[in-house]
Amino acid sequence: MSQQRGAAGARPPNFVVVLCDDLGWGDIGVCGGRIPTPTIDRMAAEGVLLTDYYAPANICSPSRAGLLTGRYPVRTGLGFEVIMQQDDRGLPLSEPTIAKALKPAYASALFGKWHLGHRGEAWPPTRHGFDTFFGIPYSHDMKPLAYFEAHAGSDDVVESAVDLPQLQQRFYAHAERFIEVNRERPFFVELALSSPHLPPYPHPDFDARGFAGPYGAVVEEIDSIMARLLAKLAELGLAEDTIVVFTSDNGPWFEGSPGWLRERKGGGAYDGGYRVPCIVWGPGRIPAGRRHDAICMGIDVLPTLLALSGLPAPAGVALDGRDLTEVIMRGAPSPHEHLVLFDNEDPIGIRTQRWKYIASAYYRGARLPTALLGYEQLYDLAADPSENYSVASVHPQVAADLRDRLAAAKAEFAPYRLKEVPPYFKAMRARLRQLQD
Repeated sequence: MSQQRGAAGARPPNFVVVLCDDLGWGDIGVCGGRIPTPTIDRMAAEGVLLTDYYAPANICSPSRAGLLTGRYPVRTGLGFEVIMQQDDRGLPLSEPTIAKALKPAYASALFGKWHLGHRGEAWPPTRHGFDTFFGIPYSHDMKPLAYFEAHAGSDDVVESAVDLPQLQQRFYAHAERFIEVNRERPFFVELALSSPHLPPYPHPDFDARGFAGPYGAVVEEIDSIMARLLAKLAELGLAEDTIVVFTSDNGPWFEGSPGWLRERKGGGAYDGGYRVPCIVWGPGRIPAGRRHDAICMGIDVLPTLLALSGLPAPAGVALDGRDLTEVIMRGAPSPHEHLVLFDNEDPIGIRTQRWKYIASAYYRGARLPTALLGYEQLYDLAADPSENYSVASVHPQVAADLRDRLAAAKAEFAPYRLKEVPPYFKAMRARLRQLQD
């Protein structure tokens, strides 16, 4: 029988971070989507929807590195592309992670997709502060694919066969069991679902014949997993002791909806690749029914969870993220003067609360600096959230200010760039050139 808790705040909160893979802004009901997501919509009604939340990157591995470390991904060495099967890169053990920073006060686990290195010292995730890991090393469209399980204090990594339609259910089942086992102490769980990343593998319990096809079915499965999670927290008497963060690693790929936002995953600095749903839910701890437009980013998750837990930030580490407690609890303005938006390791955009400055765009397969055309991109997101109409000529001083900020960001982060392109991507680029000849 579970132990019932007293008043909220009697102990440090538990944290569950649910990180979807390629879920777009427009894929959930509360953000205007047509796929039924009643539980996620309920979480927004009972918690806080951060409407101007940005993933740390517009593609997967850099984004996940940024969320776990509170740092722009270029600082970690993982700002370039994603980690592929033959890739030896990984999150350095010297990097802080949420799991490390919460130790020893919290039990911690990661269930689902890792994608921060599967060779050498970066693997498995239990080397990065997690007590337990069960999941897959990278995206579920990458082969070979298997489940792996590891526990801190042991070098054993157990491999087992994958059943693709059961992936998300297996991830959740392990997370639920971990929560049950650790319900008497504070815990941190990252439930890193590998969907709705393509190709979709609908569970047979969800109908893939709707207007959104198999993609819609996997989004409905995600919503059902959230329903099970909230029900389990209530059953264990942990709802008022737990804060759940629901978000995505980047915008949608070839399917899915960015809503009214421009571009998609990998699409430079435009919001469709960067701006994703973020809901913070915690009855008794988090205010209900609020929407805040303060600019924020996945790099803010680490400092925010530490502040909510009463623990200090990692010592001797330059964090780019900021504590969002006042934003979430009281609707305070963003603690950021601006956010830097990267394409791979290159800063190419600056977002302030009102304005967005973008230095380049993809055109006919190349990233084209639009300044070469004598054209600057400055968007007033208060008036034009779709980024359709540049007002650089109307607000030249604003454009100049953000241009200077972007130049400063390029100078600041240049020393962290990789010295050369990783071998896998060198070979891939050579093959593409051969195919084009």
